[in-house]
This record gives sequence, structure tokens and C-alpha cells, in this order.
Amino acid sequence: MTGPRRIVCLTEEPTETLYALGEQHRIVGISGFTVRPAIARKEKPKVSAFTSAKIGEILKLQPDFVVGFSDIQSEIAAELIKNGVEVWISNHRSVDGILDYIRRLGALVGAGDKANAYADELKRGLDAIEDQAASLPRRPRVYFEEWDEPPITGIRWVAELVRIAGGDDVFPELSVEPLAKHRILADAGEVVRRAPDIILGSWCGKKFRPDKVAARPAWEGIPAVRDGELHEIKSPLILQPGPAALTDGVRQMAAIIQAWSARQVG
Repeated sequence: MTGPRRIVCLTEEPTETLYALGEQHRIVGISGFTVRPAIARKEKPKVSAFTSAKIGEILKLQPDFVVGFSDIQSEIAAELIKNGVEVWISNHRSVDGILDYIRRLGALVGAGDKANAYADELKRGLDAIEDQAASLPRRPRVYFEEWDEPPITGIRWVAELVRIAGGDDVFPELSVEPLAKHRILADAGEVVRRAPDIILGSWCGKKFRPDKVAARPAWEGIPAVRDGELHEIKSPLILQPGPAALTDGVRQMAAIIQAWSARQVG
């Protein structure tokens, strides 16, 4: 076996990717937030959250490679590096970035051919959804909310998947901001002014409450609220920059958008 033999995954997407590639035997530790694939929770020890990790437990596993995501995990990465562990922190924020991430992770573990084939398969799936969306008679305006207090709008890969699924994100200028703090809505009334037809909620780790959203001041005038078009997409399906978002996440979006579109012509 070439490549690293003892990998710790600090977030879910490397775990899901390595399982998809048939390379799960390399994983010796995972994030406690991992839900995909379900078997990983049964097979692998949980050694990290998103902003914290059990450094001692990780070191006991004697990893030869640790994979994490974003500046938010920089302190965990620094601590492991100080202890002589090789760490890769990816920082991809787009659909193309996710596909490239899968290819790179595969290459790093000696499964480059399998990773390229898997990424190509995911891209074909996205292209098929986009082709189907091209025939919609009207594209809905979509507001995606990843947190409620304060309201935070969707990150770039989410906005791109909304577009692939047949909708148009109402805050495209914020989606390009990589940090959540820069996607906070200073004025929630801006959502009212942008009048989305559909509201998608994925409140990072807690249940989306359509009733609370509908009860916000002046939000009753939003088309999505008026028509009852408030839908939850669970966080693991869309807020992880990995395979889930490019499969079940975007498919759920597409189903919501297609149902909305069918009602417009009915």
C-alpha cells in the first residue's frame, strides 16, 4: 500500500471521500460531526469537533497524515504540526474546488485514478441536473440561510449549487465571501426587498424553524413566506464541501425548485 496508512480526518468530507474511493482502511480517526457514511461512526474513533480536537487522542493514534478544512482549524493544525504530524488543510469554497479537492485527496493517498473517475462521475451528475433545470419555465429567486441569529447567507458552493439546480441566489455578492462573518446580514429587511420565491434553511447543526422565519417582522410579504416555500436542507447534505453537497444536497434543491416551478404553470 502506497501513500499514508494512518489518516485522521478532522471534518466529514475527507471521510466521505475516502470511503467512496474504497480507501477507508487508511482512516484511524474522524470528526464527531461525521454522519456520512453512517458506518464510519461505528467503525472509527471520534477525535475532533470542528473548532477543537483531542490532540492527545490523535497523537495516540500515530497518524502519518491529518486532513482538515479552513482557517477555522488552523490552531488544531498548528498543534499537530508542532508534534511532528503531517497536516493538510484544504480551503476550497466552490463546486470546482470540491471536485479538485477530491482529485487531490485521492492523489495524496495513492488513489489518483479512482479519485479522477469519481470526480468525473460527480461532474456528470451535476451537468445532468443543470441540463434538466435549463428547461424550467421560470427560475425562482432563492434565499439560503445557514444561520438565524444573526442571519448568515450561503457560501459560494451553495450559491453555485442553487444555480445548477435551477434557481438564482438573491445574495450573489455575499456568496463570494469565504468567511461567515462577512456573510452576516446587517439588515434582515434586505431579504424582504430581494423578495425570494423560495427560502432554504440549513442552520449549521440545529433544526431549521420555518415558523420562526415566517414570524420575522415584515417577512410575511416575502413571496416564499406567503406561499409556504420554506424548506430545510440538513447541514450534512449541503454545508460540507464534499461529495454530499454534490449529490444528495443539490438533488434535494433541484426537487424543491422543480416542484415550485410546476406550481407556477399549474
